[in-house]
Amino acid sequence: MTNADTSQHRQPRRKTVHGVSIGIMMLDTGFQRIYGDIGFAPTWNFPVHYKVVKGAVGTRILEPNGGGTLELFLKAADELVELGVDGIVTSCGFLARFQRELTRHCPVPVASSSLLQIPLVQAVLPAGKRVGILTADKDALTSDHFEATGCPLDLPIVGMPIGGVFKTDFRTPSLVIDRDRQEAEALAMAEELLSRNPDVGAIVCECTNLAPYSSAIAERFQVPVYDVVSLVNWFHSGLRPYPFNKQK
Repeated sequence: MTNADTSQHRQPRRKTVHGVSIGIMMLDTGFQRIYGDIGFAPTWNFPVHYKVVKGAVGTRILEPNGGGTLELFLKAADELVELGVDGIVTSCGFLARFQRELTRHCPVPVASSSLLQIPLVQAVLPAGKRVGILTADKDALTSDHFEATGCPLDLPIVGMPIGGVFKTDFRTPSLVIDRDRQEAEALAMAEELLSRNPDVGAIVCECTNLAPYSSAIAERFQVPVYDVVSLVNWFHSGLRPYPFNKQK
C-alpha cells in the first residue's frame, strides 16, 4: 500500500450520527426481547443503532439462500454506514451465509454471525476437545454457513425442539416470553449436546436468542459458552480499544 493509499484510508468519513460504533441489522420480528438478547438495548455497555430489515422474517431466513433476502441486508447495511456506524452485526446466526457478500459490499467491518467465533474457540481448546453448537434449527444449519465462516463441517449440533417453548415464543410471536421455560429448554439442549458428545470442550450458540442463558449453561455444565454477545463485545473492543493512556 502506498503512502497515498494509507492517507486516503485515514480520511474522515461523512456521518450523520457520531459516537455509535455498532450498527445492528435486526430481523423483522415482534416477540419480546429480554436482557442478554441482542435486540434488548440495555444488553450493551456502549451505544448501538438498530435497523429493522423489513421483510426479513425468521422463517424466510431459514430458506435456501436466505429466502432471497441478501439485497434487503445490503440496503440496510448501506443505510447504517451512511448514518455513521463503524461496524455492523446482525441479529441472526443464520446470516453467516451472507458473510462474504456483506464484507465485499460494505466499507466497514461486518460480523454476521456468532459462528465466526468457532475457529478461534477451537484453536484455544485442549487437545482432543472440539466445539459444539446450539442452534435454532439443526436442519437449516448447512455447510453454506460453515464454509462462509471458515468452520469445520463435522461439528456436533443440537437444535431447538420442534414444538418447544423457543419456537412457540418466536413464531407466535409472544409479546411476553416465558423466560424460565426458555432457560430450562436451553439447559436441556446443552445437556443433550454434551452427553452425546463428551469431547465437546466449548459451546457456541448460533441463535442470538440463546445468549440470555449462556451464563446458566456455563455454570451448570462447567464449559465455556460463546454467543452473539461475546462476539459483539469482542468486535466493539477492536473498533473502540480502551484508551489506557487516558486517566478517568
